[in-house]
Amino acid sequence: MVLGWLLLLVAALPQGTTGVKECIFCELTDSSNCPGTHMHCGDDEDCFMGQGTSPGLSPIINKGCVRSTSCGREEPVTYQGVTYSLISTCCYGHLCNKGPIPAGSWMAGATSSLALDMLLLLLLY
Repeated sequence: MVLGWLLLLVAALPQGTTGVKECIFCELTDSSNCPGTHMHCGDDEDCFMGQGTSPGLSPIINKGCVRSTSCGREEPVTYQGVTYSLISTCCYGHLCNKGPIPAGSWMAGATSSLALDMLLLLLLY
């Protein structure tokens, strides 16, 4: 019974809150392929993927760690002399930003993770 409650507590925590979080880091680039390098985030940081747009130009991307309070914010960045509007989308798991920037919302992944956690709990009882 105690094990079940402990698993419930761990499953309820956002991924990445149980230890050092690693994220992928990529400088601003206009390439859709950004293999990046591993970096450690601070306690108050989450992994992010940023996509910047400027009228008439291809989008730019970057990845790394960002303070939780900056998630979802839009801010101007300059890349190769052009100012882009960059929106940072955060994710909350270990190396969660290593894939390509998704076309849809990251909430789909969070919902799937929650559903799998609930299934695990049901199987334990």
